Amino acid sequence: MHIIGITGTIGAGKGTVVDYLKLKGFQHYSARSLLLAELTKRGLENDRNAMRPLANELRQTYGPAYIAETLFQEAETAGGHAVIESLRTVGEIEALKRLSSSFVLLAVDAHPKIRHERVIKRGSETDDVSFEEFIEQELLESEGKDAWAQNLPACIEQAHVVITNDGPLEDLHKAVDEALEKLG
Repeated sequence: MHIIGITGTIGAGKGTVVDYLKLKGFQHYSARSLLLAELTKRGLENDRNAMRPLANELRQTYGPAYIAETLFQEAETAGGHAVIESLRTVGEIEALKRLSSSFVLLAVDAHPKIRHERVIKRGSETDDVSFEEFIEQELLESEGKDAWAQNLPACIEQAHVVITNDGPLEDLHKAVDEALEKLG
């Protein structure tokens, strides 16, 4: 069983990388889906401003790697190759390294203006924000000092491969293929 973790900045194309990996036979396990289900269960708004505190609460209560460990357990039960998206704490990455000797971390990034345009186009309930709000949200996910707090730059630093996704889809697919080939 191969485990690929996906981290990266908001709107960089993590989901697009996941879609491509699914075409290659990987099963998808999503932190976002897990959190949205919990928000719905609690009767809370399904937006990023509710999702981030919930994720931090779960990590504070159950441990810094709670979300990633939950998704890993689902993947392990199902068997097969898995892609776990979206890792946002170093604790999650460290846990997956401990849990799987085949764990590989890919990070995806792109220019902020491009990323904001993408989140507006995808039109999900968590992404209806101005550019200024978008940047503020990203800063909130970039400064965590506690083990349970989100820190995207620290996660990206842990990546085996960082993919810059500023170009067309074909370039992204090629970069993913090259990363997979490089990583074996």
